[in-house]
Amino acid sequence: MPKSGKKYQKAAAKLDRTKRYSLADACKLLPETKVAKFDESVDIAVRLGVDPKHADQMVRGAVVLPHGTGKTLRVAVIAKGDKAKDAQEAGADFVGAEDLVEKIQKENWTDFDSMVATPDMMGLVGRLGRVLGPKGLMPNPKVGTVTNDVAKAVRELKAGRVEFRVEKAGVVHARIGKASFGGDKLLANARVMVETLMKLKPASAKGTYMRSVTLSTTMGPGIKVDTAPIVAEFGTH
Repeated sequence: MPKSGKKYQKAAAKLDRTKRYSLADACKLLPETKVAKFDESVDIAVRLGVDPKHADQMVRGAVVLPHGTGKTLRVAVIAKGDKAKDAQEAGADFVGAEDLVEKIQKENWTDFDSMVATPDMMGLVGRLGRVLGPKGLMPNPKVGTVTNDVAKAVRELKAGRVEFRVEKAGVVHARIGKASFGGDKLLANARVMVETLMKLKPASAKGTYMRSVTLSTTMGPGIKVDTAPIVAEFGTH
């Protein structure tokens, strides 16, 4: 096993490995555990008691973080006429129809972070499954990226909307900000994220739903969070 660097060890020494921190305390600690000179991103990893192989236990959705993610997303929109104009006015980076679909198809072009499409264009967009699917860029009505209100979707994505879906192992990963945000802003973002996940609990999920929550900066050590208060506050009664 490779030996971790001195900076990492120094950051890890600030944590009690045997402890599960409250969400507030974990968020306060995060800026102190950054290792790199650059402004590290902050990620949340939530292990859920679901089996994503079953369609009725697939947890996916989108959430608008109150303080954004610290990253400005590049948004592509497939729309025509007034909807295309709405998308441009809302700040979309790329707007088109057949021309944009052709560019993606022929050039494997994916120089954007999210794609929005109007429902009437999904016949065209469906051709892009091979290119967009593996990169997680395919528009989906469940996360609000297939919509007639393209302006709202673009504004939300630009403001810091995060799309997420549970992975094979039952874990949801999401970015909730930057180390420079400080504890209070990170806590506000983290609370919205865990509350959203609690609301999405599938009816068919048995046993403990929110099994573990870990927060970390890009290069820093993971901080384990006590899930009991989260379940008590946001769980269904």
